[in-house]
Amino acid sequence: MRVGIGYDVHALVEERRLILGGVEIPYERGLLGHSDADVLIHALMDALLGALALGDIGAHFPDRDPRYSGISSLVLLERVVELLGNRGYRVENIDSVIVAERPKLAPFIPQMRLNLARALKTEVENVSVKATTTERLGFAGRGEGIGAQAVVCLEKVKV
Repeated sequence: MRVGIGYDVHALVEERRLILGGVEIPYERGLLGHSDADVLIHALMDALLGALALGDIGAHFPDRDPRYSGISSLVLLERVVELLGNRGYRVENIDSVIVAERPKLAPFIPQMRLNLARALKTEVENVSVKATTTERLGFAGRGEGIGAQAVVCLEKVKV
């Protein structure tokens, strides 16, 4: 068994779509980033890579590389899962939390869980996604950005 933790933050800006967990969420602003800036998936990828000491997403998908401009983070997550599989590991379970004052995310969480489970090649009951606010404290509370944290447990596949 291997465990990893990931964390990511992106600023909220005008004229960008808000994508979280592979779901487009109606909102007046979106997250700034080279890819689709999906903080939930970015935190999850860092946790997965960290569990096997494979670096972070910047090492695998650098923001200087035009191939990743605007790319769906779900595509990148599938590539990370392939790396894990090539090393003989699979996802046992994940737990994650999105930190955002607005918009309210509860209606979108079931689809996020489904999207992540598909990309992770696991059952939806192995994927936890939660959302919380900061009670108007800090960058998230002021609506300047959104953050996410993820913890993963990987299991060595029995041969």
